[in-house]
Amino acid sequence: MAIPREKGLDHTLTMLSEGYNYIGSRRKRFASDIFQTRLMGKKVICIGGKEAAEIFYDEGKFKRKGVAPNRVKETLFGKKGVQGLDGAAHKHRKQLFMSLMTPERLNNLKDITEKQWEIAVANWQEMKKFIFFHEAEKIMCRIACQWAGVPLFAKELDRRTNDLAAMIDAFGAVGPRHWRGRTARNRSEQWIRNIVDQVRNGQQHPNVDTALYAMAWHRDLNGNLLDLQTAAVELLNIVRPIVAIGRYVTFGALAMHDFPETNEKLKTGNDAYSRMFVQEVRRYYPFGPFLGAKVRDDFTWDGHHFKKGTLVFLDIYGTNHDPDLWKEPYTFDPERFKEWKGSPFDFIPQGGGDYNMGHRCAGEWVTIEVMKVSLEFLANRMDYKVPKQDLRYDMVRIPSLPKSRFMISDVTAK
Repeated sequence: MAIPREKGLDHTLTMLSEGYNYIGSRRKRFASDIFQTRLMGKKVICIGGKEAAEIFYDEGKFKRKGVAPNRVKETLFGKKGVQGLDGAAHKHRKQLFMSLMTPERLNNLKDITEKQWEIAVANWQEMKKFIFFHEAEKIMCRIACQWAGVPLFAKELDRRTNDLAAMIDAFGAVGPRHWRGRTARNRSEQWIRNIVDQVRNGQQHPNVDTALYAMAWHRDLNGNLLDLQTAAVELLNIVRPIVAIGRYVTFGALAMHDFPETNEKLKTGNDAYSRMFVQEVRRYYPFGPFLGAKVRDDFTWDGHHFKKGTLVFLDIYGTNHDPDLWKEPYTFDPERFKEWKGSPFDFIPQGGGDYNMGHRCAGEWVTIEVMKVSLEFLANRMDYKVPKQDLRYDMVRIPSLPKSRFMISDVTAK
């Protein structure tokens, strides 16, 4: 069966001008969950939906090595990190990350998160008005470093937060945003390399259950310690994504403002509702637009032939808003998750598939727990005002944010 094809020589500029909706709009136009286009001079097959996600995360059919563009490695992911590995090497490295996600460590993370919010709110009461997003990123940087065992001096906080934030903001960017992210990654890798080196030289003594200890002493399948650079990349793959939770928390605060009935329900202290609210924020708002992989060997799916080496993009945003999977997908409704069965392929804000062996984000549990504590704190432990501002968010800019970055004022602790 022929795959629907978008006409034209190359559609990179169109993709950049449509952002999160690029793949979804064509799935709708072609009335198909698969179509072919050309991006960055290459043939690309775009797919979306639950069945597409299930195929995309079949490691017998797709591989990740060599897929991420250098510009993404040089800003967001780093080189030789877990995201670009396949097979036994990926499974071995993934277990390094999953070993940090024990119930005890996640409970420790929740305690750290609550304490850091208490500290922040005490400081905010001295400030008349401020940009919540920037403050949330600082909180997340402190949380990330404390939980990971990475030493962070007070005088470093702004620099480290700004660098980690620049790496995240460079995803999907061209021009100055990209170069800021690239410079920030170089500086961050040097910072973390020095810390890992100090651990190995006996100058630092992190707790054995921290990410710093785990990354510093991890051995590959051949029994060799990771080189300093790779260890730094992987430690940043713990710290950086926690800083990125500041974006989800900002969108959560926006949801509480735009849909005040949800705020009232959060104030009841209902744990089940709080978790549903967090999941709906992750589903509803734009975060990751799509992910890429390459066909490992020729195969046929749904009557369509996939040739070895072909680049394939999975529609993340579109799958989370697919009307075949979600009733009224553009309505913010946390209670839709009452009926959700927990499929690893229909709800994929941080990727799909299996946590332990596949490419689903190892930090998804971290994201959920940190968001839950943070948003419960906003609802129940502080009062604040939201001044008039431009709270629209751009579906073209990747990653997206409210234009005003969500400004708040007159904070008081409860």
